[in-house]
Amino acid sequence: MSSSPIALLATGLVTSVGLSAAASCAAIRAKLANPGETLFIDSAGEWIVGHSVPLERPWSGRTKLVKMAVRAIEQALEGIAREEWGAIPLLLCVAEPERPGRIEGLDVEVFASIQSELGVKFAADSQVIAQGRVSVVTALSLARSLLGRFAVSRVLIAATDSLLCGPTLGAYERADRLLTSRNSNGFLPGEGGGALLVGSDTGSRPRELLVCGAGFASEAATVDADAPLRGEGLALAIREALQDAGCGLEAVDFRVADISGEQYYAKEAALAMLRLLRVRKEEFDIWHPAECIGEAGAVAGLAALVVAEAACRKAYAPGPGVLCHMANDAGERAALVLRYRVS
Repeated sequence: MSSSPIALLATGLVTSVGLSAAASCAAIRAKLANPGETLFIDSAGEWIVGHSVPLERPWSGRTKLVKMAVRAIEQALEGIAREEWGAIPLLLCVAEPERPGRIEGLDVEVFASIQSELGVKFAADSQVIAQGRVSVVTALSLARSLLGRFAVSRVLIAATDSLLCGPTLGAYERADRLLTSRNSNGFLPGEGGGALLVGSDTGSRPRELLVCGAGFASEAATVDADAPLRGEGLALAIREALQDAGCGLEAVDFRVADISGEQYYAKEAALAMLRLLRVRKEEFDIWHPAECIGEAGAVAGLAALVVAEAACRKAYAPGPGVLCHMANDAGERAALVLRYRVS
């Protein structure tokens, strides 16, 4: 993206700690969390704890996915006249097909329900991206292509996901991947919705967070594989993102990742840095919003960008250079290099 950076124009976020981007980011900055008992019991007979989004009614399943996405989209499009929404393509990020307990017909029905709920039909270039946590990076790459066309000036990227359903929790609990009283190497399941409105970098805005580079790779030693983890896939994705942005790690001030509590993904991030970091940094923080909102699946990657944008705009970020990296259970790895510019 070095030749055509993408600008983040507006954001929306719905999580267990806030029903807006501002509220969620403030809670995440303060490291506030609100986990509670779910309606499901683990094999030890104890309530499974998770991060549930407190909407005004006890919706669940496909309906709740739609409600969370719609709320986030309305936040991101707040400054745009509703009659203009139909000219904007929507790239919807959802759970990958391999996800245990994935809702049948998710790709088609959720997208259609979102349009019906909003009362708008998005542009013909709209599509669904089912890659879980790495979906947002794929969406941004597609957005760059769309923005290169004369007729498209803005692209809407949205995500909605929930791990708080019986089949999903059952599968992860049997695989010893949930954080319980008997397993410390696991995550707390969560849910949420998010949205990003992006456009081309015109240079006319006084302040904006630019997506300057994107990288993709695959990792053979997945979380379920027996192969030794060396962090090669994530390192390759980060290296590609840095090359795309035309910079090195010395230009990055902090990281935001989708790490959610499992040792595997924390180890992978550390190994990737060992392979890439060749300059001395006194501090190189890594932020992981999942400690506050739980493992939110496809929303995790988008939440990382919303958190980074808020931190830069409100001047509590360690610096203007940001590295975001994501990984899903299928072995897909993705990274983004962001830069906050103040004219």
